[in-house]
Amino acid sequence: MGVYLVIVDETDEARKALRFAMGWASKSGGSVQILAIVQAESFSAFGAVQATIEQEARDRAEAIATSAAGNVYSESGKMPNIAVKVGDGDRIVREYLTENPEVIALVLGAAAEGPSGPLVTHFSAHTGSLPCPLVILPGKMSNEDIDRIAGA
Repeated sequence: MGVYLVIVDETDEARKALRFAMGWASKSGGSVQILAIVQAESFSAFGAVQATIEQEARDRAEAIATSAAGNVYSESGKMPNIAVKVGDGDRIVREYLTENPEVIALVLGAAAEGPSGPLVTHFSAHTGSLPCPLVILPGKMSNEDIDRIAGA
């Protein structure tokens, strides 16, 4: 048992990471934690405009996380926990892992084409300092292969 942490956004790689974590959690009796990250806006010339933009980004991230949670629930019958945080992605993930020692794996998905995303790039270079294993799903992996491996 344990918690599998998945960072969600609108990408295929995030959906694949979530699928893998769902299968793994189901097989092991664990659970899935969904974390959506909203990048903080760095301009402040118009404070009210910045606040509106940040709130819209947070609302969008919450909608993505809620949709992902609904998918987990419909597939597994278990409702995952959801967290939405604002700030720098790698800092937020590190803080989350520190504050939640029950997380037994950070599950990320790599892009099928082109360079890896910022979290995959950052954490693959810093795996030795993580408090849990890092699992990176190849972007070209099929759903059938993900299900086969997650259920093994």
